[in-house]
Amino acid sequence: MKMRAALCTTQLAVAVRSQLRGAWGATALARRRTTGSIPAKPGSRGVLEMRSDEQREQRDLPRHRPSSDSRMRKAILNPRTTGGQKFERPGSGSSRRITTVPKRDDSMSSDEMDYGPTMVPRAKTVTDGRWDGADDAQVKSAQRDAERLAKKLKAPALGEAGHLLSLSRAELESFAEVYGQPKYRGKQMFDAMYKHGVRNLEEMTQVPKAFREEMRKSFVEVGRSKIHHIVEAKDGTVKMLLQLADNRVVETVGIPASKASNPRLTVCVSSQVGCPMRCTFCATGKGGFARNLEPHEIADQVLSIQEHFQQRVSHVVFMGMGEPMLNIPSVLAAHRSLNEDLGIGARNITISTVGVPNSLMKLAQHQLQSTLAVSLHAANQELRTQLIPSAKVYSIDALLDDCHSYFLATKRRISFEYTLLEGVNDDPRQAAELARQLRKHHCASHINLIPWNPVDEADVTFARPSKTRINNFKIALEKAGITTSVRETRGLEAAAACGQLRNNFQKNPMQFEDQAEVVKV
Repeated sequence: MKMRAALCTTQLAVAVRSQLRGAWGATALARRRTTGSIPAKPGSRGVLEMRSDEQREQRDLPRHRPSSDSRMRKAILNPRTTGGQKFERPGSGSSRRITTVPKRDDSMSSDEMDYGPTMVPRAKTVTDGRWDGADDAQVKSAQRDAERLAKKLKAPALGEAGHLLSLSRAELESFAEVYGQPKYRGKQMFDAMYKHGVRNLEEMTQVPKAFREEMRKSFVEVGRSKIHHIVEAKDGTVKMLLQLADNRVVETVGIPASKASNPRLTVCVSSQVGCPMRCTFCATGKGGFARNLEPHEIADQVLSIQEHFQQRVSHVVFMGMGEPMLNIPSVLAAHRSLNEDLGIGARNITISTVGVPNSLMKLAQHQLQSTLAVSLHAANQELRTQLIPSAKVYSIDALLDDCHSYFLATKRRISFEYTLLEGVNDDPRQAAELARQLRKHHCASHINLIPWNPVDEADVTFARPSKTRINNFKIALEKAGITTSVRETRGLEAAAACGQLRNNFQKNPMQFEDQAEVVKV
């Protein structure tokens, strides 16, 4: 079964690449569509109001054997190791060590084997291809989880479990009083977490031992995650895998300024464990969705990076794993913590989304002074649906109309993200079409071009454009009067693409260690 699944994946990837290579991407890609998705039940409508009666096109995909160059790229991007051996990057002289579980032994029971709770497999009904009822169910699950978390976002009562890192300073003071402690104990706990980097109650010696014991008996915790793995790139970029309380892992990235004289330090945070949106070019989208992150798990990512660099974090972008608009309660609570507790300016915080119906106006109600970044990645509906399956139920016209409404409600400029894929969406004519699309919807503000970062599973499907193609696309947008920037690529040698570090560990389930290993590449 595994061999059959692997063959289908290879066939699918090659077919898609051959179709995407056309000058206009979408036209060629439309000739063949991926197969294997389970149609929604007739007459059903999901949370994204998908038309469930659309029939799926079934086509046979050609057999393919990856070229030696393709296999080499996969070997570099997807190291497979056993027993903690070193993987040597060809010609680089650098290595990383990955600790994996032993191979299956028939004498071992399933309970004795650790297949790695890092793995976030897709639901059995979710497959590559067009968006259907199974995807809709995953989105609905994420939204239910967000509603559940929203009800938890309060200070725990006496005897209730909770996380101190989720509470504001005022809430910590009230919490202390509930336990019969003076109000200033709340400030002591606040300072212990945010100034002294306390990670657990045992380390919180600023408050009496009896108070700590009471909290421990009530299952109150600080809420810090364990740093499982760190990779440092030559340019200073740091990627961390954080092990959560349920042994899931999330990725967070620290990006220092390229010049030592610049004090800027940006953290890219995750908002979910996995992601249900299935963007075809995204590493995280290749896996499944497990759950939303809670506010303390998001704030902890920033604290972890700040402590590693021994430098104050100045900027935060919600552009890591997950779709923030499917976890609005936790994102808003974390935003408050980052702004008020850590002192990060609201205008230095960016929240990114690929687009979830009815979410932008919900966010607008909170009148955040932060930047909203909307991921477009295509200039028309046909191509966008091929790259972002969820666009099927949220058209580019509807999304841009909502963006304009968001601007009118908040008076905050929206930034548009556009990942450049060679031969797919990087033609200057597509840039002109994109400019017309934005002007039509009164959204001609700013476009951030992102040259695609290689993703191991999608290695055969997409390619990174050359500098010339990137520059030509940028020039075409600027000629059309659109302010355009190109995101600097950082840390590629450290599995820099969003989700890559985590994906390597997903494929090689790991034993949890007492101390994180720092690997420099």
